[in-house]
Amino acid sequence: MNVYVRATMKDVAALAGVGLATVSRVLNGVPVDPHLTVRVLDAARQLGYRKDTAATSLRRADRRTNTIGLVLQDVANPFSSALHRAVEDVGVQRGLLVLAGSSDEEPERERELLGVLRTRRVDGLIVVPTGAPDDELESAHRDGTPIVCVDRASPVPGVDTVTADNRGGVAGAVRALHALGHRRIGFVADHSSLWTARERHEGFAAAMAELGCRTRAGWVRRDVHTEDAARAAVTGMFGTATAPTALVTAQNWLTIGARRALVDLGLHHTVAHVGFDDFPLADMLDPPVSVIAQDPAEMGRRAALLLVSRLDGDDGPVEAVTLRTRYIARGSGELPPPATVSPS
Repeated sequence: MNVYVRATMKDVAALAGVGLATVSRVLNGVPVDPHLTVRVLDAARQLGYRKDTAATSLRRADRRTNTIGLVLQDVANPFSSALHRAVEDVGVQRGLLVLAGSSDEEPERERELLGVLRTRRVDGLIVVPTGAPDDELESAHRDGTPIVCVDRASPVPGVDTVTADNRGGVAGAVRALHALGHRRIGFVADHSSLWTARERHEGFAAAMAELGCRTRAGWVRRDVHTEDAARAAVTGMFGTATAPTALVTAQNWLTIGARRALVDLGLHHTVAHVGFDDFPLADMLDPPVSVIAQDPAEMGRRAALLLVSRLDGDDGPVEAVTLRTRYIARGSGELPPPATVSPS
């Protein structure tokens, strides 16, 4: 059986016919005789030598590992994927490796991921927090690890954040539906434990009250987390004698599930529908889905740049960045209420 043995600096020195100190200087970018540099690099290539960055970081005065940790909700979600890529792009520009994982909205899994990342001595953390108390996040903050919470407010005071205007985005969608004549507007939201879900519900409730629109209990469904759950919730909402003429769904998976329900019921050309977060192929449906779009790529970029500034020594006041959303009118949100429907 062949056993792989990793090449060492001693192996490189022996093959190149130079001293260990010369190999160390070449691999760390210290100028030496050009001919010796060529011999060392050629030997390293032949042996498949890879520099041990973990060991190097232990010898560095600043103990930096040039890695950052990223805890997402779900890397399979298009929002998380776009955010991840933006963080990674900034990391590549700065020579930082991004180690990422999904919490799946489970506080215990979030704690485990943070624990693993801290064990690997990441230089900083970007976290989409579940919102539950997290001793690992608190401990990292106490230890001085730079942290940026993204998409959601931080459960730990004194941590930088980058979020979207969730309240304003939903309120704007409600006002747009109202301007078309809708007064009976339904709402479907994610887990109430999530900061974004609460903010979006607050935006909906505030706009409905501001416009003098009545909200019925059956028209507001909260704590709906999956596509299938949203499909069932919307099916139930429109299975009554008095149903909304318009619907706002507060998360992209919920929007997809709700759209499936409207198609099942034959209402997708009748009920106005606006979703929070854009998603692939939303513009290809019939009618295309109108959305309250936030910019996950910009959110990830801003969070990464903020973290990098902290890693570079910026000790200024805690920052709370709020990015604007934009309403994209594609058709589903522009359907008027049926003329025969009472506004009450």
